[in-house]
Amino acid sequence: MRLFFIQTVVAAAAAGLLCAQNGKPPALNEPQGIPPRSAPTDYQAQGKAGAVTIAAEFAGHAVPTPDGPLNTDDYVVVEVGLFGADKLVLSPDDFSLRVNGKKAAVQSRPYGAVVASVKDPEWAPPEKKDKPKTSIGSGGAGAGPGDDGPPPPVKVPIEVQRAIAQRVRKVSLWEGDRPLPQAGLLYFPYHGKTKGISSLELIYSGPAGTATLVLQP
Repeated sequence: MRLFFIQTVVAAAAAGLLCAQNGKPPALNEPQGIPPRSAPTDYQAQGKAGAVTIAAEFAGHAVPTPDGPLNTDDYVVVEVGLFGADKLVLSPDDFSLRVNGKKAAVQSRPYGAVVASVKDPEWAPPEKKDKPKTSIGSGGAGAGPGDDGPPPPVKVPIEVQRAIAQRVRKVSLWEGDRPLPQAGLLYFPYHGKTKGISSLELIYSGPAGTATLVLQP
């Protein structure tokens, strides 16, 4: 099922449905969504909210994109698809996630709040040449080995950060009044490892009504 999840997101690059679903391209800073799967039953879980069927699948800390997977240690990701009515006003604010049966569900976060924590596992900082070690002179001046301190934190180039932000934006759930079906990724704060999750419930409460979907961790 997880392989199918990744294949579905990768298919977004060739499907050409991002702009066709509402007849005009999205704004540059607007989430774009991904092509919905063929039917709600192609997802892990399904639920009804009025005339709308909501389907979803858990992706853990992975952020699948057409250009390859990204990841985040601070959030978990759910792919959601909405089917049924002609149009529906969509918003990440309509979704929350209950983890391990906790009373308080965690609210979905917009993609703009998530991108700072997203990393590209394929990117590596350029290698730096080792600095020559300074030997201790006769006068006792100079620093010996081990006096350089810890290495400075790796700074991701701004162009890499922008590319990551664009990739996250392109797979995030569209917002606003949209024709259905629609699909995209949702993000929920969670810092632990996914193996510590025993139960998950995706909760929708929006213009279509309410629904609760039991997901597979």
